[in-house]
Amino acid sequence: MPPILELKGITKQFPGVLANDHIDLELNQGEILVLLGENGAGKTTLMNILYGLYQPDEGEIFIRGQRVEIHSPSDAIRAGIGMVHQHFMLIPVFTVTENVMLGAESVKVGDILDRESAAKRIREISTKYSLEVNPDDYVRDLPVGVQQRVEIIKLLFREADILIFDEPTAVLTPQESDELFEIMRSLVAQGKSIIFITHKLREVMEIADRIVVIRRGQVVGETTPAEADKNALAAMMVGRQVNLTVKKKEPQPGELVFKVENLIVADKFQNIVVDDVSFEIREGEILGIAGVQGNGQTELVEAITGLTKIASGSITLLGQNISNAAPRKITELGTAHVPEDRQSVGLVLPFPVAENLVLCTYYQAPFSKGIILQYDAILEHAEKLIREFDIRTPSALTPVSTLSGGNQQKVIIARELSRPIKFLAASQPTRGLDVGSIEYIHKCIIQKRDEGCAVLLVSPELDEILELSDRIAVMYRGKILAIVPNKGISKDYIGLLMAGIIPEEPIQLSGETEIEVTF
Repeated sequence: MPPILELKGITKQFPGVLANDHIDLELNQGEILVLLGENGAGKTTLMNILYGLYQPDEGEIFIRGQRVEIHSPSDAIRAGIGMVHQHFMLIPVFTVTENVMLGAESVKVGDILDRESAAKRIREISTKYSLEVNPDDYVRDLPVGVQQRVEIIKLLFREADILIFDEPTAVLTPQESDELFEIMRSLVAQGKSIIFITHKLREVMEIADRIVVIRRGQVVGETTPAEADKNALAAMMVGRQVNLTVKKKEPQPGELVFKVENLIVADKFQNIVVDDVSFEIREGEILGIAGVQGNGQTELVEAITGLTKIASGSITLLGQNISNAAPRKITELGTAHVPEDRQSVGLVLPFPVAENLVLCTYYQAPFSKGIILQYDAILEHAEKLIREFDIRTPSALTPVSTLSGGNQQKVIIARELSRPIKFLAASQPTRGLDVGSIEYIHKCIIQKRDEGCAVLLVSPELDEILELSDRIAVMYRGKILAIVPNKGISKDYIGLLMAGIIPEEPIQLSGETEIEVTF
């Protein structure tokens, strides 16, 4: 029996980049194939080719032994291929039925949408594949995990047999991730075949039937969870040994550095998105903000760093009120900011690496004399940071837009952490990065903490919060539900808080636990 899907010799080249280099890949009927690779390895390009968003320069695609041409997502859907994107493609004001029907509408007499038949079929799919969804619910009212089920139902409604999951757990709580894995197992038990893209090695070991590793556009290995461990997979991904354990000393909190009291922030529609939030951080400690993305974390960090105005409350840095202060003033007081969106907020993409490395200090000596920039000093500074922070760039004059995501993040880390700072606000500092870059950035954050910096770490990745934080605050719908010390606290307890459920008692782990980076 031939594989349900075969990619043969897929090659795709962009100007100056060989993204896919004669890749061969097979997917068997009823299996979960995990595609692993560091940032920029070519995984996304390969899946975009399979889904019809790109056309290969060379190579062929076979489905059930028959060669197919896929020129668009419509061709892919007709061929039985569906894709669950990391960011959901749903319309909040539509019902589940209306979202599922969109693009595959059926009508009754008089061109009236046949919602009843579609809802009936959604219920049948929901029952068959253990996807509990009410067709009449509005998407805006659904938890994130249920919204993801709607995305899966959309593909099954169109009779897809090959399902691509692109980083599907990025917006889920641990409990929702476990539910998703059960759904995936149910799908393959019913004959579906899945390609699962993730950078989290724990998930690979838990869900994969087979693992294919891509590095620099080429397939460099194939294995199974029974034959490999996380260390071997990490080494295969980046081409070197990776230290998967964060080595942390016990925190030594010092003087109070940063304090937020009764903070309220409203969005542009005057909806309260940060609701009466209070916390404090001392020298030499990391406070982690856990929560599913979209619960006010973005607006909290923007208020702290002067990028958005607060409605009420106060923000204090080193005893000085910085509520609604300008970003430059906040920076000059000793704040560093690693933003969640490195390209829109953290960098000026057309500018060279050297200029991006002085965005916070370009107007100060030795980089400026009056209004005249001193390019010799800027370039000397850039060359030093490129060496110290291992930024992979052809030169300091290379536009930062041409660097990989990991190296763009290193430019931000180098710029922010090479200055004398007392407070670091790091929002999703390893978002979309490979294990090698994650390892490096985690070390930088721990080093700053050990030097006496107060650190606010915001991440939707619960593993990252548990690995790095000394205390953990859980944010849900704009409020902080609890702040707990990170000593033996159960992941399930934090996960319940992330879902808005407050257990009567904290769920503790038994005994001492090793702090391990779970990529």
